[in-house]
Amino acid sequence: MATFKIYKLHFTSPLHIGDQHEDEGISLKTIASDTLQAALMACLAKIGTPIPETGDLGFTLSSTFPYYQKDAMSNPIYFLPMPMQVSPPHLTDVTKAKNVKKVQWVDVALYDKILAGESFFDGTDAYLSNIQGSYLSQTNIPEDINGEKEFIKSEVAQRVTLVSRTGKEDAKPYFVDRIVFRDWSGLYFIAMGDTTLLDKGLSLLAQEGIGTDRHVGYGFFDYSTDSIDLQLPTDAEHQVSLSLFIPETMEQMQQLLASDRVAYDFVRRGGWITTYPHNTLRKNAIYGFTPGSVFCKTDHESVACLGKIVELTPNVGDMTPSHSIWRNGTTIMLPIK
Repeated sequence: MATFKIYKLHFTSPLHIGDQHEDEGISLKTIASDTLQAALMACLAKIGTPIPETGDLGFTLSSTFPYYQKDAMSNPIYFLPMPMQVSPPHLTDVTKAKNVKKVQWVDVALYDKILAGESFFDGTDAYLSNIQGSYLSQTNIPEDINGEKEFIKSEVAQRVTLVSRTGKEDAKPYFVDRIVFRDWSGLYFIAMGDTTLLDKGLSLLAQEGIGTDRHVGYGFFDYSTDSIDLQLPTDAEHQVSLSLFIPETMEQMQQLLASDRVAYDFVRRGGWITTYPHNTLRKNAIYGFTPGSVFCKTDHESVACLGKIVELTPNVGDMTPSHSIWRNGTTIMLPIK
């Protein structure tokens, strides 16, 4: 049994996380590990904490994942991402296949079976009753007033900006997608390594907020620590990533992909520099593998921390930032059969 330290983020305001298209009308529902690392590093720099020249703060983080909690005194239900290479189900009622495809998150209490290579569905429909929207859990998630199980919801808010036109200021409406959390639910992440700087940076980040539109009160949270337990297989041939992952070398990537059972997706990472006076500059871009991607297992350790930290500082002559811009592509890998 492996025990992992986690940080629970209970949001006290709506949240907006921009996607790669930077469309304010769309918000992601989780925060990528590299976004979280960058926000923590910015907070540490603001309070004068020296940033290592390598950009390594001494810990590895997962991306954030959802948890449901009815109230402050209730036990939370923690979820992990459904791995991309899970055996397809054999259903006696094929009309329920659509419900199975909707599952994106698996209760930690059931995740051991996923890692052990067991199927919930082979030859039986017994687990179909555990599908609750995009979640798979044996614990009941209460419905909202609309009869839905989803506890992380998108709400579209109308905003107005002033546009200068022919010397006049005209109101121009636009829409922002914001994420709200039902009851006491929120997001959590796993942390491995020395969390001294993590604790220091997270205290400020909770007050400053994370994501965009912080100037209008988005992205503020309280946090606490907890732990989760997972039974990890000892003879796994593959591993599943829990973070945004950038391979260290081409050779490592080739080894990780050397199987017909691997399954992955990747995303372009870049964005704007947020420190003044470089706010009009964009970082260099790089691609990374998304959480839930499945690779060949190349490490003898049960839990592996792989990947690298890359510098994305743009070279723009006199406007080049005096500090490094880091993208953290290290990931936590769990063994999976």
